[in-house]
Amino acid sequence: MYDELAEVAVPEIWAGMDIGKEHHHCVVINDDGERLLSRRVRNDETELLELLSDVLAISDDALWAVDLNHGGAALLIGLLVAHDQPVA
Repeated sequence: MYDELAEVAVPEIWAGMDIGKEHHHCVVINDDGERLLSRRVRNDETELLELLSDVLAISDDALWAVDLNHGGAALLIGLLVAHDQPVA
């Protein structure tokens, strides 16, 4: 039935965000599972934009994974969308 496998674009890095009320924690890994960045950031536009810049300095091929889609994650998600970043 399926003779060909679909090609899937795998991002170069993954940025996982653990959302908190006042602070979030970000861990960035590559496809080997190597931790490239681990940082606690305030839920603040300036700090989140700095984090975004630092992650994209590692690679502009990033997939962001956020553990909440509302509440304390709203600012982060809005910034990621505004900067054309893929979010899961």
